[in-house]
Amino acid sequence: MQPPADQQAVAVAEDRIGAWDARLDTLNVALEQLAADRRRADCMSRIQTDAVQLALDLLVREPDITGFFRVFIKSLVEESESHACGVWLLDNDGTRSELWMAYVQDRFYASGSDGFNNLTLPHESMTAHLTGYAEGWTSTVEYAGDDERLPAAVREFNAHTGVESVIVAPLVLSTRNLGWVALSSTSASACETQWRRALLDAIARQATLALHQSRLAEQSSLEARRQAVLEERNRIARDIHDTLTQGFAAILMQLQAAQRSSAALPPAVAASIETAIDLARTHMIEARRSVGALRPQASVEEDVATALQRITDLARRTTDVPIDLTLNELPAFGGGVDREIVAIAQEALTNAVRHARAKRITVKAATVRSVGFTLTVADDGRGIAKEHRSAGFGMTSMQERAERIGASLTVVTAPRSGTQVVLAWEPPSFSIPQAHAV
Repeated sequence: MQPPADQQAVAVAEDRIGAWDARLDTLNVALEQLAADRRRADCMSRIQTDAVQLALDLLVREPDITGFFRVFIKSLVEESESHACGVWLLDNDGTRSELWMAYVQDRFYASGSDGFNNLTLPHESMTAHLTGYAEGWTSTVEYAGDDERLPAAVREFNAHTGVESVIVAPLVLSTRNLGWVALSSTSASACETQWRRALLDAIARQATLALHQSRLAEQSSLEARRQAVLEERNRIARDIHDTLTQGFAAILMQLQAAQRSSAALPPAVAASIETAIDLARTHMIEARRSVGALRPQASVEEDVATALQRITDLARRTTDVPIDLTLNELPAFGGGVDREIVAIAQEALTNAVRHARAKRITVKAATVRSVGFTLTVADDGRGIAKEHRSAGFGMTSMQERAERIGASLTVVTAPRSGTQVVLAWEPPSFSIPQAHAV
């Protein structure tokens, strides 16, 4: 038998050995956890690096943002062994979202394409959820396929297609959200979900930067085009001012000088000079209006009825053909519509006076309950020859002006049966005033 002292020493040694074993076990667990964390960090680093490299490669190969995202989401689905991926984009105000693109079972769907309406994904319900779910605006959200947070239509779709996991990552910048990328999978183990989330986060960050840069480039391009348009408009305005406006002003001065220095002119000659003065003054005013339209500035514009009265009165002074004018109490059109209407009336009336050889010309501006506003310039002259109906700048100009305001322009003509030019434009609303002859 061992002495009691020896037994006590053995017990103490055994306790110490047990404590060291426990410490070693704890250390082993910590080392294993550290190794696991290191492997996870290395995996995350590889995922991030691969996502950056993929983004850089695609930016070189696919300069168009649509092509970039097509390859991006296809790669995401294939690399994560997932079922489908969708991209939702927010508008510039950040208030309205819609599905922009989806990759489902090896097929692309894009908003506006022919096959988009055949997409069975309940994207409208998902759109409403993404827009209204506050947490998803700033951070990635994981959902089970039957997650109660998802809309009922989405849960039913997931059950029908076997989707067990949905991960949604926002395309978020420091100051705003551009949209979301959603990835759905038919398997949902904890390890797979964690890996897919890391992959989606990495790819979403690169996609956000690509989308943001694309929008900045587009805005820059639009601004450059806008500046080019403004410069061209200013150049045309300068040309009109330096040529037509100054030319009409010089002609007007010469005619007025001739009128003042010739007191005893025959009545017919005096009337012709007076008419020429009015024509020069009117066209000088129109040239100045064109300059003002090209270089917008605050000005007082006459309404359509007043303008039609003016151009009809002036036309009457240049021809012996009777010109009848019938007007309603027309509203103020605004938005440049009135200017286009008056210009069309001017061109049609000028053509009738100069070329129709008519016995009577009529101009009518009216409101018609089934159409809206109509302008008719008609004559009983020789009509327009078939080969001349689509030729000439005047006809083309009238058609282009009508198209600019969303109106329809119809020219009805036949040899020896006269010509009728009809402009029909439908404004937002009209009252129907009583017509009166002028």
